[in-house]
Amino acid sequence: MEAAMNIKNRQQLLTLAALVAVALFVGDRLLFSPLVSLYKSRAAQLAELRQRVTTGERLLAREPAIRNRWAHMRTNTLPANPSEAEQKVLRSFDLWSQASRISVTSITPQWRREPEDYLTLLCRVDASGSLPALSRFLYDIEHDPMALKLESLELTARDKDGQQLTLALLVSGLMLSQPEPAARRE
Repeated sequence: MEAAMNIKNRQQLLTLAALVAVALFVGDRLLFSPLVSLYKSRAAQLAELRQRVTTGERLLAREPAIRNRWAHMRTNTLPANPSEAEQKVLRSFDLWSQASRISVTSITPQWRREPEDYLTLLCRVDASGSLPALSRFLYDIEHDPMALKLESLELTARDKDGQQLTLALLVSGLMLSQPEPAARRE
């Protein structure tokens, strides 16, 4: 009888252990794993939000500098009248070429309307001169406060020594067509 009781206790113990194992497995699949996954996703989301807040705080701290830079950029865009803008750019190319002592053979301006409600003046410039003169010309373009950007540049030698070079240049100028929005209100 003691042996039968021992077997019955053992069966009950094994049944209880199996039920505990099944309960732990189900608990892991239905509770623990989803909660850990939820915790990790929330932790990642919180880390991303903290990073965004930090970025926003840095941006707010730099707001005056950014606004000043934007105001400076807006004042240096091309005039709102396309013909005035073209003339201003052409005069500037003339001044830069005279200062650097290069020969500009052609300037081809072309307007392009952008979907964001601004115009871009593309100018293809062909010029020739020595390397120091062309370098000075490019330096003057890049350091002028006018809103011009060098899009592409191609240098080719006109002689076998490379003393005379030809420059093919694509420059774009920005003309904003909408007024500056009112300052943000707090």
